[in-house]
Amino acid sequence: MKKTDNECPHQVIEHPSRGEGLGGPFDELIERRGTGCVKWDESPSADVIPLWVADMDFKAAPAILKAVRKRAEHGVFGYTVVGNDYYEAIIAWFRRRHQWTIHREEILYTTGVVPAMSVAIKALTMPGEKVLILSPDYNCFFSSIRNNGCEVLESRLLLYYSNKQNRFEVDWTDFEACCADEKTTVFLLCNPHNPTGRVWTRDELERMNDICLRHGVKVVSDEIHCELIMPGHTFQPFAAVSEQCRQNSVVLNSPSKSFNTAGLQIANIICAQPEWRRRLDRAININEVCDVGPFGPVALIAAYNESEAWLDELCQYLWGNYTALCDFAAKHLPLWQLRPLEGTYLPWVDITATGMTSQQYADLLLQKARVWVNPGTMYGPQSGEGYIRLNIACPRARLMEALERISKIE
Repeated sequence: MKKTDNECPHQVIEHPSRGEGLGGPFDELIERRGTGCVKWDESPSADVIPLWVADMDFKAAPAILKAVRKRAEHGVFGYTVVGNDYYEAIIAWFRRRHQWTIHREEILYTTGVVPAMSVAIKALTMPGEKVLILSPDYNCFFSSIRNNGCEVLESRLLLYYSNKQNRFEVDWTDFEACCADEKTTVFLLCNPHNPTGRVWTRDELERMNDICLRHGVKVVSDEIHCELIMPGHTFQPFAAVSEQCRQNSVVLNSPSKSFNTAGLQIANIICAQPEWRRRLDRAININEVCDVGPFGPVALIAAYNESEAWLDELCQYLWGNYTALCDFAAKHLPLWQLRPLEGTYLPWVDITATGMTSQQYADLLLQKARVWVNPGTMYGPQSGEGYIRLNIACPRARLMEALERISKIE
């Protein structure tokens, strides 16, 4: 971990021009308890504010609600055929929003990105091989790799301080050494990165692929957070970097995080290699994640065809929440050090100044402040120590209440 003397615990951030919490749709306080909601109904008591699991406390976009209601009103919910309009919506969205041309035959649908991840590992590895990740990393990466009989190989991200920024970057020497390991066959990438909030640049992605190609390592890129990008940053689909990246990758994506539709169970695997696609399709059937319900496809179509303006407003609101978090922490939480949030709605907070472990601090917040956060060790026992992860995708009033509670025990 590299540091200089100019470290800055909190960013100076310009306030957004829109979505500032002035009574708009994202400010609505929706009661989610009693709806079978993991985020709220698994809370130990009714006075807890959950800022942990990554779903949002916002209603889905109006077009999605309309499409789901229309489908529900039909009243018959048998097995689902995924039609051409589904594929057309995906292709048009990524071409328009991300300048990525996807061909119809490259798309395989399934029930979620985590099942898709397990499918990709099963299809592209043999038990006993190593799957490389950049740690700290999304906790399901660890379980999916191990559940498929493979070994987790961690290349730890380095923290650099420059120009009053404190951002994580790849340790390229270590990354190449991991790829050179003869047992390493797949690199599982989180793009954008959860939990550090990094949005990888085109140059970084190309360099990753160049190293992987040199050592015969395939890339699986989890891009579920691809629409949740903060001002000043641009998401780059891995497969759209170059033809070499396209041919050496499997991309996993879904509208579920960006449009808050995770419970509708729909995701896609994008793969240009016909032989890999055959193996992926086989693994989808082996894992029994080949059938989706009637609501996921219609929600995806409504999201990609009719909800772009809603998404843009959401990102502005999330940026406003992050700004409010930084301002509050600078004034009232001196032991916190926030890492820059380039993408996702999951700030990564260094709490080493508290003198507690991640688990001890998370337990303290739950017991004393009644705020539920994720300890950093969920994302790597060593690389995540000294951090907590927050979910700020909630009405600003709820976020500020949680922060006020925390400040009273600091």
